[in-house]
Amino acid sequence: MAETYEFRVRGHLGPTLLQAFPDLRPEMRGKFTLLRGIVRDQAALRGILAQIEALGLELVDMRQLTDD
Repeated sequence: MAETYEFRVRGHLGPTLLQAFPDLRPEMRGKFTLLRGIVRDQAALRGILAQIEALGLELVDMRQLTDD
């Protein structure tokens, strides 16, 4: 079941790095980049986390967003 997630990474990601996350919407906030979007399943979630690690990015926070 698809869920909306937010990933907070340290630093501002430029256009080249953002291309690695085509299904996530970026937002620069302070010293961080927030990446938000729908993640269709656990395999996709693991893929995003693996991509963050492979690019050497520092994941500060990850959370599942709920509809309030």
